[in-house]
Amino acid sequence: MTRREPLNREKVLDAALALAAEEGLKGLSMRKLAKTLGVEAMALYNHVQNKTDILDGIAERVYSGIERADPDSPWPERVRVTALNIYRALARHPVVPMALATDEANPKSLRALQPLDDLVGALYEAGFEDDGVRQTLGALNSLIFGSLLLTTVGFTMPRRGESEREQADLYLRRVDPEVLPHFSRAIPALRSADPERDFARALELLINGLVAAATSGPGTA
Repeated sequence: MTRREPLNREKVLDAALALAAEEGLKGLSMRKLAKTLGVEAMALYNHVQNKTDILDGIAERVYSGIERADPDSPWPERVRVTALNIYRALARHPVVPMALATDEANPKSLRALQPLDDLVGALYEAGFEDDGVRQTLGALNSLIFGSLLLTTVGFTMPRRGESEREQADLYLRRVDPEVLPHFSRAIPALRSADPERDFARALELLINGLVAAATSGPGTA
C-alpha cells in the first residue's frame, strides 16, 4: 500500500486554489476540498479554520508572489510597475479578486499588505496628502479590480462556449448603426479587446493625471 504524504496547510491551500479555479467560489467547500485531498472533512480543520481562512490564505499567497518595483525608481514608475504586477497576479487567479471584491477574503498579513504599502509610499513621495493618498489608492484599486471583473472569465460562471460567443456576435451584428451610430462605430474595437494592453493604457492615463496633480503644487496633490 502506498503511504499517503502527511497533510499540511500548504497542501490544503494548493488544492483549494486548484478547486476554486475549476469550480469558482461557490464550488469551493470543505467537503469538496476534503474529497479532492482524499481525506475526511474534519481532517482539514487541523490546518485551516474554515473557508474564510482558506480564501485569506490563497489571497495572501497570490499577493506575496507579486514582484516589487525597484525602490530607487521614480514614484510614477513604482506606481506603474506595482499596479501592473498586482493586475497580472490577480488575473492568473480570478477567484482571488472575486473573493476580495465580495469581502469573502481579507488577508491582513505583512506579506499581503506589502504591495499596498509600496503604492502608498510612492504616493506620499509624490507629495499627496493623506486624503489624496486615500482617493488615489481608491482610483488605482477601482481600475485594477474593475478591469479584472469586466474582462476576466471564470469568477461566477463557467468559461463561455463557442455557442455563446456566436450569440454575442449575432447580437452585435444586429445593432442598427442609424439608431446607435457611436456604439456601432466602436464595435470592431470592442471585439478586438486585449485585457492587459487595455489595462496598461488606462493605467498610463491615470498616472499621467497623478503626475499632473502632483506637480501642480501644494493643495492639489
